[in-house]
Amino acid sequence: MIKIKILSVGKQKHSWLEEAIKEYEKRLTGAVQIEWLLYKSDDQLEANAIQEKRLICLDPRGIEYDSPQFSQFIQKELNQHGPRLTFIIGGALGLCEALKEKANHTISVSKLTFTHQLARLILVEQLYRSLEIAKNSPYHK
Repeated sequence: MIKIKILSVGKQKHSWLEEAIKEYEKRLTGAVQIEWLLYKSDDQLEANAIQEKRLICLDPRGIEYDSPQFSQFIQKELNQHGPRLTFIIGGALGLCEALKEKANHTISVSKLTFTHQLARLILVEQLYRSLEIAKNSPYHK
């Protein structure tokens, strides 16, 4: 089973976002276990994230992938480093330079700016999509 840890600031403020995230978690059941670690401040997020062995930072200046490329990236990470991935989503001010320097990868979900709540939904949907692409399912058209 793949274990994905997602670190972020804040909490879900909108029930519709929470419902959407839960839908993708449900779809991932059996293949992926997601652990959400939500912190109250950027300082708490950074203090905990810096302790992680491998980090994938989400940052607007990171590498942009289309969905098939993201799927290839995920598969490569899993094959080379095992079934554990850790993603970090920064708050309104983004991530500190120390975390970006420590990161094994820095990726962008878009050049557009999203709230961290919406970035969580986009990430979990793309994780689901990436696994479906790897299985050649019709989900990704």
